[in-house]
Amino acid sequence: MKILVVEDEPRLAQFIRQGLEEFSFSVDLAYDGLEGQAKIDAQPYDVLVLDVNLPKLTGFELCRQLRVRNVTTPVLMLTALDATDDKLTGFDAGADDYLTKPFELRELAARLKALYQRSSRQSPMPSNVLRAGDLEMNLDEHTVMRAGRKIDLTAKEFSLLEYFLRNQNKVVSRADIAGKVWDIHFDTGTNVIDVYVNFLRKKVDKAFSRKLIHTVTGVGYVLREEA
Repeated sequence: MKILVVEDEPRLAQFIRQGLEEFSFSVDLAYDGLEGQAKIDAQPYDVLVLDVNLPKLTGFELCRQLRVRNVTTPVLMLTALDATDDKLTGFDAGADDYLTKPFELRELAARLKALYQRSSRQSPMPSNVLRAGDLEMNLDEHTVMRAGRKIDLTAKEFSLLEYFLRNQNKVVSRADIAGKVWDIHFDTGTNVIDVYVNFLRKKVDKAFSRKLIHTVTGVGYVLREEA
């Protein structure tokens, strides 16, 4: 597995490379966002590790640019910031995982392996439309409509809604959502999942009399049509 680590602290970057090489990873380094972008353009990588506070081009900006260009390589954000808002910014930029400094190298290695396995087993989405009442999700066109009205969602909101639609009338826990939508085990002590569900509700339910996303107290959430 070939990894690019973009980290502006040389000692930490070298420490990460040496540690990951002990886990049999092949690791390249870049020390600012533009250098990282150039290396990504020059050759393929299996997973990218981006520090958030990079010079010239931040990790958030680099990740966002990659996703706009349809570069789908998994991205793990590495940062000293652990606030919920920072994690939301990272995920909305297109990041797949988020690890807070300080960290153990074996945890970093485990997360990189999980991201690689997730990416390698994904296949092109078949033609499909998911529906619940007057809500319609077109997986091929990556669009969501409700009562004929287009609803714009971020990538994570779209994935969350898809998970709800595929599990209609089934109560799913926050742990289920963390594992299935993010396919990782980031710090579930934060309220990231609840925040995303609230974002989704504002877009999918707020303007409509019939609510689809419901809270099951003490358990989690369920998507179902109201009687």
